[in-house]
Amino acid sequence: MPEQPRPETIGFIGFGAMGKRMALNLRRGGYVIAAYAPSRSSENNKEGVSFLASAQDVVRAAEIVVISLPNDKVVQRTAYGEDGFLAACHPGQLLINTSTISPQTALHLAEAARAQGVAVLDAPVSGSTPEAEAGELVVLVGGEAADVARAQPIFDLIGKKTVHVGASGMGATMKLAVNGIMGQAYAGISEAIGYGLAAGLDRATLFDTLEGLAVISPHHQRKLGLAADRHFSPQFPVKLMHKDLSLLLADAGRLGMPMGSIAAATQLFAAARTQHDADDYACVVGMLEDFAGNRPKD
Repeated sequence: MPEQPRPETIGFIGFGAMGKRMALNLRRGGYVIAAYAPSRSSENNKEGVSFLASAQDVVRAAEIVVISLPNDKVVQRTAYGEDGFLAACHPGQLLINTSTISPQTALHLAEAARAQGVAVLDAPVSGSTPEAEAGELVVLVGGEAADVARAQPIFDLIGKKTVHVGASGMGATMKLAVNGIMGQAYAGISEAIGYGLAAGLDRATLFDTLEGLAVISPHHQRKLGLAADRHFSPQFPVKLMHKDLSLLLADAGRLGMPMGSIAAATQLFAAARTQHDADDYACVVGMLEDFAGNRPKD
């Protein structure tokens, strides 16, 4: 009987709420997973993931490595310097950067890696933990077409759709545009609900009326369901929404693009962070509901 080929190892640098779910879908798809997360020691967990001692160990263990880190600073700290993962990369590797970061940080990483013969895709994903769990993310990819084709079997296991939006940095750009729409729209919905409650609308009647209205997207309908139940266990935390809107504002400023309504939404999420930093961003409705209930009486 011919010997069966060994399963390919996929590396993960970062193993948070989204990274873990993507990794486990790849594990179920037949890949071996080697991961690094600062909070985890070298171990094998019950889900069959090998945790290694450093990001460098991960890139030594796998030809394809997925990066899933929370922000620009963590990506930069993990990538560069003598202890950074780039120092241990070798020509021919492929890095898939799913982190939501600035286009400039994504492009700089791609250029630094390319100088070593390492390919990078910026491939942030649209969707929260339920979509990550189900393998139904939308993958927004910037980079070379040949590298996208190489990564496609991975994208097929973590997502329902892959969109190659352009060159390096364009995946990150598209993700900020998408999250700008998401955050700005929800800020408006939240303020309108706050107004209705302050004006005396019955809470149950208000939420029942909004349910299923065509003017509210399916995603925001799901958030309103959480808000109606005041259930704010994080799927997409306020702090990350605020971070993404802040990145969008900064890049729009670099380009000279006006962002009045998104700037206002960013301030609303900044206010929500004071008491709801780690809660799901659905809590903005709850914050304004509380404000309406505790507003000064005439």
